[in-house]
Amino acid sequence: MLIDMHIHPIFYGPISNDDTEVEFRKNAFGVWKQDPMGFEELFAEWNICGITQVALLPLDLTTTAGGWIVDNNQVKALCNLYPDKFIGFASVDPHRADAVDVVRKAFLEQDLKGLKLNPAKQKFYPNDPIMEPIYKLCEQENKPVIFHSGLSWEPNTPTKYCHPMVFEDVLIAHPKLRVCLAHFAWPWVREMVMLMIKYPNVYTDTSLLYVDSPEGQMTELFTKDMGPMWFERCFPNQVMFASNGPRFRAFKIKRALDQVPMRDFARENLYYKNALRFLSGKGA
Repeated sequence: MLIDMHIHPIFYGPISNDDTEVEFRKNAFGVWKQDPMGFEELFAEWNICGITQVALLPLDLTTTAGGWIVDNNQVKALCNLYPDKFIGFASVDPHRADAVDVVRKAFLEQDLKGLKLNPAKQKFYPNDPIMEPIYKLCEQENKPVIFHSGLSWEPNTPTKYCHPMVFEDVLIAHPKLRVCLAHFAWPWVREMVMLMIKYPNVYTDTSLLYVDSPEGQMTELFTKDMGPMWFERCFPNQVMFASNGPRFRAFKIKRALDQVPMRDFARENLYYKNALRFLSGKGA
């Protein structure tokens, strides 16, 4: 079993029929060399590395860019097509006057499983008071939040909004809110480690930028950026497999992680059990 907890479905065929919308996604997401794909191609790639489920992440840029990089309705439509394969998340632009209503509809009517936010792209600090009603709703409905953290290659994404330390106030104020600071907050890996050690409700994932080969980057992450036993000994329940598709390819990340030495229990946690914990709030 392998769950990829970070996928942007911007080129999935059933929601890519509008050329203008696809062009907006390319420009907003900063990916220009890919085009809409069918599920046959997508699932063939999954089979290479054994992916069984993926989390689909939309992004609401209503006030900052005038549109969505995939909206909640489109994610729900994809989940309806393949409910056994797709785990749908919602998004909301926190600056919208109806932000809480959008999230409430996503959870209660569309049955989406969590919330995706990108502070750098959406231009807010995680501890901004406008976020409090959204966090409280997530807690009330037992829904986790995935934040972009660390570096982003997307256009117009100031990193100041996504440094891992700007999330600590949220973790203190909401100890029961499950939070994933994605991409290992790269390049601030040790700050990310510190947060996981201090706060058991904070997770991260492996969808970080590889500046050399995927194999080199994952080895660097798990044996040099961190001590080689840190993951297993200190936060074995808090790191999830993720690829950041379509920017990076899942089979390459999986191939690289397969080469990182770790015990079986840690690998099972990394590949699927931690994702199940994050999604449900229960042990896996």
